[in-house]
Parts: sequence; structure tokens; C-alpha cells
Amino acid sequence: MNVVEWIELMFKQYGYLVLLIGLPIDFIALPLPPGQTTLTFTGYLAYKGVFGLFPAMAAAFAGAVIGVTVTYLIGYKVGAPLVERYGKWIFIKPAQIEKTRRTYDKYGNKMLLVSFFVPGVRQFFGYFVGIIRVPFRTFAIYAYTGAAIWVIVFVGIGYVFGEQWQHIFSLVESYLKYICTGIGALLVFWFIWKWRRLRLKETKAEKEPG
Repeated sequence: MNVVEWIELMFKQYGYLVLLIGLPIDFIALPLPPGQTTLTFTGYLAYKGVFGLFPAMAAAFAGAVIGVTVTYLIGYKVGAPLVERYGKWIFIKPAQIEKTRRTYDKYGNKMLLVSFFVPGVRQFFGYFVGIIRVPFRTFAIYAYTGAAIWVIVFVGIGYVFGEQWQHIFSLVESYLKYICTGIGALLVFWFIWKWRRLRLKETKAEKEPG
């Protein structure tokens, strides 16, 4: 049984609950079929009239919001205290976490909008913003907007392209890999550049007479 057949079987047995329960499990990073495949197949089922389009989108959005919020709260309530208490053993100092948080506050919120489209990053990012204690209101504005865009795009692919959904989905996934890899590489180099500039400034400040 392939992934699509398994998802179809789950939908037949549980209906909208697949979205309300399955998507949060995808965000927690347990080994289930990818959320993007599930969403696109949901759109296809809406195209066939098995589901209503708007109820399916609402259930998918609710599942995505639950998933990303749970990972954020785990990072905030569990991850952050662990880093504060045991960070020295893995060479992570509270000052470094604070600098990372300030950098994220200034530049990183928009990454929440696109993190949903990258498997692996989607599952990790909620924990990350929780660990660095991004305020919940800021997190919710960007994460929930990103979740809505993610749901609309992939459910829309299945609904608009109907019987051709798998072909279009494969193309979109391929292009996303190239695009996200390129963006990810640029972001890594950019963060390294910003970190080096910050370190140079700190070194100069330490050398200057007080």
C-alpha cells in the first residue's frame, strides 16, 4: 500500500479527523505521511465531492494551527528551561540565546510564513521559536498566517487540478526543494555574516579602553 492509498483509507475511516489529528502529529514530527500530500489529496477529494471544500480547509487550518502551537508550547515550556539549565554542557549560554532571540525578532518572523512549505523545517521551527521565547502574539500572527497560506495552496492544487493533482504536486514539490534550498543557503550565509559582524563589534569594544 502506497502513501496515497493509506491516506485514502484513513479518510474513509475517519473523515475530517484525519486533518484535525493527523496534521498536528505531522508537526510533532512523528512518522506519518507528509502533511503536504495529505492536504493536496484533501483538495482532490473536495474536487470529487467527497468533502466540502471550505469545511475541509477549515479542518486543515485547525489541524495546522494545533500542530504548530503544540510544538511552540513544548519549546517554550520544556525546551527553554532545559537550555537555561543544561545549556552550558552543550556550550549554549543564556546570552547566546538572548542574542539569537533579538536577531530573530528583527529579521526572522517572516520565516514563519515560509517554514510550512519545507518538510523538516516545518516540524522544527515551532520548537525553535518556543525555545528562544518569541512572544506568543508575534508567533501567532506569522505562524497562523503561514498555516493559512500553506493550507490554501496545497488544498487548492488538489481541488483545481483534479485528476492531475499528483503530477502537479510532484512538480511543485520539486521546484519547492530547489527554491527552499537556495533560500536556505542564502539565509545561512546571511546569518553567518551578521554573526561575524556582531562578533567583530564585540571584539573591538573589548579592546577599546574603558
